[in-house]
Amino acid sequence: MALVTVAELLRKAELSKYAVGAFNCNNMEIVQAIIAAAEAEQAPVIIQASQGAIKYAGLEWIVGLAKLAAAQTNVPVALHLDHGTSFEQCVQCIGSGFSSVMIDGSQYPLEENIALTNRVLAVARAVGVSVEAELGKIGGTEDDITVDEKDAMLTEPQEAKTFVDRTGVESLAVAIGTAHGQYRGEPKLDFNRLKKIKELVKIPIVLHGSSGVPDEAIKEAIALGVSKVNIDTNIREAFTNATRQVLNEKPNEIDPRKVLGPAREAATAVIREKIRIFGTSGKA
Repeated sequence: MALVTVAELLRKAELSKYAVGAFNCNNMEIVQAIIAAAEAEQAPVIIQASQGAIKYAGLEWIVGLAKLAAAQTNVPVALHLDHGTSFEQCVQCIGSGFSSVMIDGSQYPLEENIALTNRVLAVARAVGVSVEAELGKIGGTEDDITVDEKDAMLTEPQEAKTFVDRTGVESLAVAIGTAHGQYRGEPKLDFNRLKKIKELVKIPIVLHGSSGVPDEAIKEAIALGVSKVNIDTNIREAFTNATRQVLNEKPNEIDPRKVLGPAREAATAVIREKIRIFGTSGKA
């Protein structure tokens, strides 16, 4: 199958009250884990690449891996830029074969965010690529992007309506209490805020920083209108913990396949579990 857009996947998710998992990749093994999990659960899936992943693996390699994965599977696969922070980067990813991009203008005042989002939308729509935007600042660290707790800002519902009305963006990432990276305590999501946003905004809502959020909280967020859930840290934890275990048990092991194979399996298991929590199993 060819890559599909995130917008296509989220329209179906919104209608049927489930969420599509968006899983960050950094290397071949994680791409394989994402696809293996999606096939095992017969679920649509979004492969995400952050700026850090693109810098590490290379843009052409990320696109090549995702296109090969999509061509060899029977489940719908989208390739999405996670937290693009410039017009130029979004255009580069669109030109390289991404089927969806996120333009994150949340660090700018509302008017600048709207203007930047509309610039990206003009290019993306011309070639059938979907666009996600962000309003409100999600705390924590995502690769090179760090938002201090004191600077994290929850999304204001009326501002979200204004933003969507003036852009027509296909999906919107909102800040309701999640954070990127590992949590120091249990996150408390503002479900009343999410409910108000969804009442005013008639497009799919995206939840970032979802690793470490309790399963029941994720399910409640989906019931209230979240259609895309991002997972990165949990995959990294599973992958590196399995790698560490192999090397601890066999310190003289030098075969990368015997080190990274178990890591890939561990990542697959975590992604399958998330897919089930999101209600996406059998939705391919």
